[in-house]
Amino acid sequence: MKADNLPEQVQPYLLPKPQGNLVYRCLQCGAEYPIEEFLYTCPKCHGIFMLPDKDFDRLKEIPGSLWREIFDYRKVLNIPGLKGIFLFHEFIAPLIPVADIVYLGEGHTPLIEANSYLQELVGCRFYYKNDGQNPSASFKDRGMACALSYVNYLIRTKGLKEVLAICASTGDTSASAALYASYLRGKVKSAVLLPEGKVTSQQLAQPLGHGSAVFEIPGVFDDCMKVVEYLADNYYVVLLNSKNPWRIRGQESYSYEIAQWFNYELKDKVVIVPIGNAGNITAIINGFLNFYKVGIIETLPKIVGVQSVHANPVYLYYLEPDPQKRVWQPVKVKPSCAQAAMIGNPVSMPRVMQLVEEYNQLAGERRVFVVEVTEQEIMDWMLIANRNGHIVCTQGGESLAGLVRALEKKVVKPDEEVILDSTAHMLKFISFQQMYFEDNFPPEYEVKAKEELKNAPRLVKPGDIPVFPNERQLNEDEFREFVEKTAKAIADALNLSKRD
Repeated sequence: MKADNLPEQVQPYLLPKPQGNLVYRCLQCGAEYPIEEFLYTCPKCHGIFMLPDKDFDRLKEIPGSLWREIFDYRKVLNIPGLKGIFLFHEFIAPLIPVADIVYLGEGHTPLIEANSYLQELVGCRFYYKNDGQNPSASFKDRGMACALSYVNYLIRTKGLKEVLAICASTGDTSASAALYASYLRGKVKSAVLLPEGKVTSQQLAQPLGHGSAVFEIPGVFDDCMKVVEYLADNYYVVLLNSKNPWRIRGQESYSYEIAQWFNYELKDKVVIVPIGNAGNITAIINGFLNFYKVGIIETLPKIVGVQSVHANPVYLYYLEPDPQKRVWQPVKVKPSCAQAAMIGNPVSMPRVMQLVEEYNQLAGERRVFVVEVTEQEIMDWMLIANRNGHIVCTQGGESLAGLVRALEKKVVKPDEEVILDSTAHMLKFISFQQMYFEDNFPPEYEVKAKEELKNAPRLVKPGDIPVFPNERQLNEDEFREFVEKTAKAIADALNLSKRD
C-alpha cells in the first residue's frame, strides 16, 4: 500500500527522515564522543557506552496515541527498510537514511500462545516469542541489522574501503554477523572467534557457509571476548558483540514489537529472558523505558532474567536486596546446555545496573527480577515445550524453567500473562536433544534423561517376513505380505483399532 492512501494525520510521519543527535556516552565517567567513528570503550576510562539520543525529547512532541497509529499504519507499506526492526526507525537509529538500512527479513517474530495442556501444567497463561524465526535463526539478527546498517551508512558517508567486522561468539552471534556481513560483500569482511569444542556443529556451519574467517580458541567465551576486545582496541576492526551499543539499539525492537502485539496495553504482562552477555535484557529494559517516556505505553511490564546455576553472576548480584550493599563479582562458568548464556562476566552488566534502577524507580516499585534454574530443568522444559508445538532452543527451555521458578518464588502471579523469549531455533541445539535422548550427557552438565521424555526411532522388521525391499526387488505377493505385516506391527505398537 502507498502512504498517500493512508489517513492524513499519519502521512507526514510514515516515511522517516534522518534526525536525532546520537552520541557515545560512557557509563563510567559520562564522557561523550561523536558517532562518526567506530568506538566501543571510552578512551578516557575504558568504560562501555550507551547510545542516547540527546534530542530524544522531540519524540515527546508527538502524542503516544499518534505514535501508535504511525507504527500500525507503517506496517502496511511495502518499503523493505521499514519492514523489519526499523519500523520503529525513530527509536532505533534515526540518523540512518532508509536507503542505507540492511534488511534481511529480521524482526516481527510471532508470539505463539502455549496450548491449554502446557498452560495448565505450568500454572499461568504464557506465550513464546519465536526469535528463532529470524534469518539466521536467532535474536541476534535484531542487533546485527542495526549495527551493519550503521556500518553501511559510515562506509557510504566516509568513503571507507572494505572493513573487517569481528566478534566472539558461542554460536548465534557468529552466525548472524557472518550472514549480515556477507550481504555487504565487497564492503565488509567478517571474522569470528569461537571457544573450541563449545559450539554446536549446526552453529559452526553457519559462519563457515557465509564465508567468514573462523578461529577456534582453547577456552570459553569470556576468553574469546578478551581477545576480540584487544583486537578492537588495537586494530582497525568493527566489533560486533553486544559491547557495540548499536547492537543494543537494534535489540530494543523486541520490546517495541511486544508492545505493538498487545495493542500497547502492558498491564499485568511479564517478559522473561535468559541472561548471557546481558545485552538482550539491557535492550528489553531500555526499549520499554523509551516507549514509556514518550507515552506510547502507560505501564512498564515486569521483566524477569534467568540464569543457570552454571553461569549465574547476575543472579548472585541481585540476591542482595539492598542496592548499596551489592558487589559485582564475575564467576567461573561450568558447562551448560544453554550455551549462549554460559558467560561468567557479562559485558553489558554496567548497563543493566544503571537501567534496572531507573526502571524500578519509574515504575514506582520493583519490576525487574532475576531467578536461577538448573541444567536439568533447562533440558526438561525445553523438551516439554517442543512436545507441545514449539520450536525452542535450550535458552528457550531456560526461559520456561525460569517461569516455573518465578511462579514458585511468587515473582510472577498466576493471573499475569507472560512472554517467554525463545532466542533461537531448536535445530541449532539439536545435539543437546540427542544427548538427552541417548542419556549420555557428560557428568559436568548434571543432566540425566527422564524416561518419559526420551525418544528414538524404532526399527520395524517383523520376524516372519522372509525378505525386505532393501534386500532385493520383491514380487507382487512378497510386497503385499511386507506391507500388511509391517502395517500390523505398527498398528499393534500404537494400539490402533481395526476398521469394521
